Amino acid sequence: MAHLRSRRRLALAVPVVLSLTASLGFLPSAASATPRAESAAQATDAPALAYVVNTKLDRRTIESVQKAVTAVGGSVVVTYDRIGVIVVHSANPDFAQQIRAVRGVQSAGATRTAPLSASGTTDEGAVQYLSKAEAAKVEKASAGDSEPLEADQWDLRAIGADKAAKINPGSRNVTVAVIDTGVDDTHPDIAPNFSPSQSANCVSGKADTTYGSWRPVDADHYHGTHVAGEIAAARNGTGVAGMAPGVKVAGITVAQPDPGQLFYPQSVVCAFVFAADHGVEITNNSYYVDPWQYNCLDDPDQKAIVDAVNRAQLYARSKGTLSVAAAGNSGYDLDSDAIVDDSSPDDSPPVNRTVDPHTCFDVPTQLPGVVTVSATGVKGAKSYYSSYGAGVIDVAAPGGDKYQIPDTPSKNGRILSTLPNNQYGFLQGTSMATPHVAAAAALLKSAHSHATPAQLQALLKAEADNPGCPSDPYDGDGDGVVDATCVGGKRVNGFYGFGIVNALRAVK
Repeated sequence: MAHLRSRRRLALAVPVVLSLTASLGFLPSAASATPRAESAAQATDAPALAYVVNTKLDRRTIESVQKAVTAVGGSVVVTYDRIGVIVVHSANPDFAQQIRAVRGVQSAGATRTAPLSASGTTDEGAVQYLSKAEAAKVEKASAGDSEPLEADQWDLRAIGADKAAKINPGSRNVTVAVIDTGVDDTHPDIAPNFSPSQSANCVSGKADTTYGSWRPVDADHYHGTHVAGEIAAARNGTGVAGMAPGVKVAGITVAQPDPGQLFYPQSVVCAFVFAADHGVEITNNSYYVDPWQYNCLDDPDQKAIVDAVNRAQLYARSKGTLSVAAAGNSGYDLDSDAIVDDSSPDDSPPVNRTVDPHTCFDVPTQLPGVVTVSATGVKGAKSYYSSYGAGVIDVAAPGGDKYQIPDTPSKNGRILSTLPNNQYGFLQGTSMATPHVAAAAALLKSAHSHATPAQLQALLKAEADNPGCPSDPYDGDGDGVVDATCVGGKRVNGFYGFGIVNALRAVK
């Protein structure tokens, strides 16, 4: 999980966890301390490979292709007939080639390169716990009208979210769905704003709405809970505050339960469709779709992945759902002519390849209509790890940067939020910047209830503050080497897009 985008995209760096059950006056409940059981869909042994088959949208064609799937040795897992995407399992090594020849099939391809048992990357860092004395120091420094740990939340103050909450904390009629590793809805900062009816487990490619299916399988699947807290942790006198503490948050699990925590295309397709069909206004996408960091259109398998996920997110957009996604943590210029991708595929031994990001897409962040987010630190400068690119980045937001040190009790430049089992901790990455933008969009939707996704995207850009390109050569990690070149001006540029989102302006 969680690296500098050279392998994965979730969050960067080591989670620094606050063990605060005693100091904050609550104890873990049995539900929050015990990982949920695997859903029936996950417990089933997976066939050799999974596929997406993308067809024309008429029912006759879809039914004909379903019969063809069976004829060439496949089994249909689920059919999303409104977008013409069929999720298939097959042990036939020639399945993709044979199904592509069927009339009405517009693209088809494998969604992984090896069985699920060949797990991908895992988190590099060990959890570091803060002592009760250190936690108490943070609480002592927090103002009387703020949350106990808010003194360490420099990111809220950086974009006016603390002031915005006093004007409009967001509407209960707006939901942000966290498409991720699962959300621990038993966490006391998340429980007040959690929406079970808009949550599910989509790991199999088919939505499982069994109660609790959206919860992380264990504490190592912490990423989605951290994201959810950034968006909507309640202002309830406990722990931290979310940026939009009045809106609802949902969890749609797409990460595999194994240590690799891979996000396969069929799971993400399911998540977008489920969110759209359950009235979700905003989706947060702090990931890239595995197993390819970049999906090239000249490869039939990768083209099918782009096609399937794009159909799903466009369907969600047509139903009024705005999708916000992370730009990535590799420090790449996504507007360059060539990027070296040495991490793909990530479910089997990767190959070293040079790709053109104009024809090989980071999914979902480079799909049309998706809001692409870069990360900043406490100084308002681009985070050293954040990918960027003129014409690619829409807006920026605080994602943390260990080299930009805040004047807070913990002096930690990362982002503090919730973790499973009633914990709190720090992470950094464009994964952490994205929920700030999703929350800003939720605040805008709260104030403009009839705004379409396109209008919300325009409002996000209009209310952002753009610092412009830095006057000095950019050296994010301070090693004396220029790390990136910012292209553009004060209005829009490759580092910040249209600027850093401003929560206070969003509610005025």
